[in-house]
Amino acid sequence: MDLTAGHVWVMVSAALVLLMTPGLAFFYGGMTRAKAALNMMMMSFIAVGLVGIVWVLWGYSMTGGDGVAQLFGNPFASFGLQELIGTEDLIGAGYGVTFAIITVALISGAIADRAKFGAWSLFVPIWVTLVYCPLAFMVWGGGLLSADGLIGGAVGEAIDFAGGTVVHISAGVAALVLAVILGKRQGFGKDPAQRPHNIPLVMLGAALLWFGWFGFNGGAASTAEEAGLIWINTMAAPAAAMVGWLVTERFRDGRPTSLGAASGIVAGLVAITPACANVSPIGAVGLGLVAGVLCALAVGIKYRLGFDDSLDVVAVHLVAGVTGTLALGFIALPVDGAGGGLFYGGGAAQLVAQFVSVLVAVTLSAVMTALIGLAIHRTIGFRITSDNEVAGVDLSEHAETAYEFGGLGVGGSFHPFADQFRDKKTIDQTESVNS
Repeated sequence: MDLTAGHVWVMVSAALVLLMTPGLAFFYGGMTRAKAALNMMMMSFIAVGLVGIVWVLWGYSMTGGDGVAQLFGNPFASFGLQELIGTEDLIGAGYGVTFAIITVALISGAIADRAKFGAWSLFVPIWVTLVYCPLAFMVWGGGLLSADGLIGGAVGEAIDFAGGTVVHISAGVAALVLAVILGKRQGFGKDPAQRPHNIPLVMLGAALLWFGWFGFNGGAASTAEEAGLIWINTMAAPAAAMVGWLVTERFRDGRPTSLGAASGIVAGLVAITPACANVSPIGAVGLGLVAGVLCALAVGIKYRLGFDDSLDVVAVHLVAGVTGTLALGFIALPVDGAGGGLFYGGGAAQLVAQFVSVLVAVTLSAVMTALIGLAIHRTIGFRITSDNEVAGVDLSEHAETAYEFGGLGVGGSFHPFADQFRDKKTIDQTESVNS
């Protein structure tokens, strides 16, 4: 079959979505302490490597094809993707893996500064296999939540065009569960050093995420008309969310912040993800404003409830994901003059379907993440030691630092535990060169 414009667009979109994971690495890396920046970025990068392998071997097979009790696809149906060689289905497989990669990478922000890299590297392939792939099958692959599925057939098919439930709600719930399992960072809520160390890096990451999100939302567009609506909505919602977040900061804190602008953009992108092809541009603006305000307010929840979600994955991805998914019950456009959300006279049917899909995603992710996280935590351990946390996870897990000044450690200050993690000869050579 000849290569068509549609094929090319999906391949370009896949590349855009893949770029989002390094963009996330910048976004998260800038939000951590300086002595945890590299580890935070590595948690995103290792997700690319591990999920890429899982996807080729069994991940893709689990998201489609013949289902096992409508829960997941047969892992051996296209094992190794051998059966896809010579078909255009390989393009779709390539697009799909980029979603799986960034979904699990999103979770890492909740456990910044304190997770063992080896434990995270074990968690990634297991979580993608037991949570992401089954949920993707249930929603997009003909499983429980699809139109012909046991749940979807009973309550109606939920709308999730690009991943409100599959990506953001599942990742947000997993982030909350892991944050509880690992516990709080030392000095949580009191140590000013836990504030973001590099805001320009955060804003660069947000810009890359916004750029890549046009492929994230638009890659599955089936017509030029649908693609145009998706593009405008993916522009409008994060723009409105950024404004909503900044206005909230202005009234609550007295001034808007750069971090708030970057976070608002991401909140709007998350909220429009499930709805990008099914709401009007005005609806996208309204959804973005609501998401920006709600997510800005949700940041404080972790302090009231006492869980340490380091980089506010719950406040941004879970809250915005639920907001965008449920909003479709109110503002979804009618299809061929019928159906639609409550505001278009479609009744409560779509809202019920959306609510049930949220409930399924939350339950699956919470239960399976708890089982996986606790199993790792109680065997090899998921959290670094207190001494390593003081020295910095970059040194303890990677024997590197993000910033070097005069042969000293991060920010030009000597790390008291550096010699435990770094090759003394390398340090001596570095100091010799700098002198």
